[in-house]
Amino acid sequence: MGVQADLGFAWRPPNALQRSLQRVGATRAGSWIFQRTLYRVDRPLHRWTSGRVTLPGLVVGLPVVMLTTTGARSGLARTMPVAAIPWGADIAILGTNYAQPKAPAWVHNLLADPTAVVTWRQRQVSVRARVSRGDEIEGIWSNADQVFIGFTGYRARVRDRDVYQFVLESSH
Repeated sequence: MGVQADLGFAWRPPNALQRSLQRVGATRAGSWIFQRTLYRVDRPLHRWTSGRVTLPGLVVGLPVVMLTTTGARSGLARTMPVAAIPWGADIAILGTNYAQPKAPAWVHNLLADPTAVVTWRQRQVSVRARVSRGDEIEGIWSNADQVFIGFTGYRARVRDRDVYQFVLESSH
C-alpha cells in the first residue's frame, strides 16, 4: 500500500474546459498571479469545505493536497497547498513555486526534516519525503505534465535553481 491508497487519493484528468484554463496558469503572468493569491484562498477554502474543495481542483482539475512540514528555522508546523502528482502508489510534489526565482519554503523545510503530514479531503497520512532519484526524475515530470500543462513551462523558465522533486512515502 502507498500514500495514494492511505489517503483515498483519486485523480481524474482535467476536462477540456479545465485544460484550456490551465493554459492561463501556464503563462508568466498567470503563474505570477497564482503564486501570490492561490494559497491565500486555498487554505481557508479547504478548511471551510472540510477538505473537499480547492480552487485549482475546481477550476483547472489540479489535485491539491495540504502538506504540513516543520519549519526549518522556526520549528513550527507549516501547512501549504501543493499539487499532488501520482507516482506509482505514492505521490510526488515539485518545488516549482510557479516558476518563481526562489524555491518554496516547504522545500527547505523538507530538506531539513523529511517527515511531514499530507491531507487529502478529510484524511491525513504521515509521510517521509525523499528527493527523487535520477531514474525517476523524467518520469515524474512526464506525470506532472499530464496533471497540469503549466509544469512544462515552469520547468523551462526555472533556470537559476534546481527544482526539487520529492516522493512522499508512507512513514508507517
